[in-house]
Amino acid sequence: MEYRQVKIRDIFVGKGRPIALIAGPCVIESARSAMDHARTIKEITASLGMPFIFKASYDKANRSSINSFRGPGLAEGLNILRDIRDTLGVPVLSDVHKESQVEAAADVLDILQIPAFLCRQTDLLVRAAASGKPVNVKKGQFMSPEEMNNVIAKLESAGSRAIMLTERGTAFGYNMLVNDFRSIVIMGRTGYPVVYDATHSVQKPGSEGASSGGDAEYALPLSKAAVACGADALFLEVHENPDRALSDGRNMLKLSELEDFIRQIRRVEKGVR
Repeated sequence: MEYRQVKIRDIFVGKGRPIALIAGPCVIESARSAMDHARTIKEITASLGMPFIFKASYDKANRSSINSFRGPGLAEGLNILRDIRDTLGVPVLSDVHKESQVEAAADVLDILQIPAFLCRQTDLLVRAAASGKPVNVKKGQFMSPEEMNNVIAKLESAGSRAIMLTERGTAFGYNMLVNDFRSIVIMGRTGYPVVYDATHSVQKPGSEGASSGGDAEYALPLSKAAVACGADALFLEVHENPDRALSDGRNMLKLSELEDFIRQIRRVEKGVR
């Protein structure tokens, strides 16, 4: 089997490369908050030798409630991400929800992310792939890992070979997600890098009525299992004060715990590689 490595600026993700970390707050809460989080995460990952890609959403279009905070929007959000990219020299990632957003997003982002609920949207996938930027697609909570072959075919039809697939949990009845870690192995057989989304996997969608709950304490043990199963990167939402976060606070890792989290992951990585 041919394994592909995806180049994201000066970072390579894939088999034979160190596990990369995609991390940041769930949503851009302010320019200062996003920059502060990015700077701190960069300092921690640099000190531990872990490749780092900053993530934060400019628009959380799938919030539970119409009254939930969604972020600064496309134009302002991309300007904030551009500033982080240029100031800190780190690659940046964000979700793209519409075909009309792709051109502007591709001008700033180093990798375009397709949210789980949109992973079968053919026109969005094709437009993202045609941008020439790497594309990370989150496997829908309603899909088997084998079905991601159809997603890959859509992206490849537009010429993309810089593809990453993300495991982020599977719906288990109402308000609950579980991980089938075979999914990392199965998606890995496509030859493309596989990412494990640790913090969305411990989310409890809609469990608090107008918002989602979650169990952040399980992000570390599940991440260890994912690394042991061959994940090429980890996706992790972090916040300096999850209790005050404007989105997904229940399942986000506290920023002060990130260094120990990475140290434990690196020990597992060393053991299996």
